Amino acid sequence: MPEDGKKGDTPKNAFSGVSPSGAEEVVRRAVCGIPPGRVATYGQVARDAGLGRRARFVGRVMSRLPAGSEVPWHRVVCAGGRLAFAPDTEAYRRQRTQLEQEGVAFSGQRVDMRQHGWRATLDELLWGEGHS
Repeated sequence: MPEDGKKGDTPKNAFSGVSPSGAEEVVRRAVCGIPPGRVATYGQVARDAGLGRRARFVGRVMSRLPAGSEVPWHRVVCAGGRLAFAPDTEAYRRQRTQLEQEGVAFSGQRVDMRQHGWRATLDELLWGEGHS
């Protein structure tokens, strides 16, 4: 809860000294680091971006990406490998198709996280992909 006790306001330390727009950029960079054929959870992206438990913020950033963005939003999934969209929606079908085209296997409606879950190395977090 914020210091002033008002629910819903963003606390001053929510981004650990990073402006909200800077935090959005950090999230986008973290998502761009997820390699093809791998997925990460919203919570994992938040932690990797240095935003602690701000999984919902990650979801908000992904939902605001412009059409045609090169950020691989489809590689971000809910905990346990679930896709964030209802299975009978176009968004679900689009995300699942993109993941399957990258070789990601599903078990029912969930991504096989043991096989396709991704963990960045410290070097990748600090310097970007290809520095492991």
